Amino acid sequence: MFQTKIYTILVAGGKGKRMKTETPKQFLEIKGLPVLMHTINKITAALPTTEIIIALPPDEIETWKNLCNTYQFETPHSISEGGNERFYSVKNALRFITDYNSITGIHDGVRPLVSTQVIKDIYETAIKRGAAIPVIPLHESIRKTDGTFNYALNRSDYKIVQTPQCFKTEILVSAYKQSFSTEFTDDASVVEKTGQKIFLVDGNPENIKITSPQDLRIAEALMQAST
Repeated sequence: MFQTKIYTILVAGGKGKRMKTETPKQFLEIKGLPVLMHTINKITAALPTTEIIIALPPDEIETWKNLCNTYQFETPHSISEGGNERFYSVKNALRFITDYNSITGIHDGVRPLVSTQVIKDIYETAIKRGAAIPVIPLHESIRKTDGTFNYALNRSDYKIVQTPQCFKTEILVSAYKQSFSTEFTDDASVVEKTGQKIFLVDGNPENIKITSPQDLRIAEALMQAST
């Protein structure tokens, strides 16, 4: 499909605090598989040749290996130690990449409902443009507050950002040589800080990030409806 070398970093550093469970959210089971395995399956279905690197909390790496044995999950992947911030998790994972003349996507391990078409569109756009992210429109009214006053904003001026976020690898590696900043809320914000333009691609609304019990129920329902 792609002539360019493809890498995919899956950030799976969650601890399950908002999920209110001892089991990290990426390991919770939906329809017979842990969430992270569903996500990997979706990525490999869209990108059969991608090399996968998973960023995991150091104390959960053994748990993941045990889950792979339990579920007989044999999709090849490398494991990187996650950091206290997403920035450091990605930075560590980038050390596994040897071919900088490539494209690297970073995807949340708890977004198993990204569509295969969105994945393909994002990587194709990154190959052509250098940096691409999926977005969806806002459907709710929004207001800005400053602590004293509040006022309405035009929602058409704003987008909800999703993953995977994809970049030419040399651009991404260079961006992650910067020092960490609290302004870095995602990979696009890290890359944008270097002056690189970010191109937007239509995402899919079902591509939710599973962080709460409600998200888990919604994801289960969406998966059930798609079968």
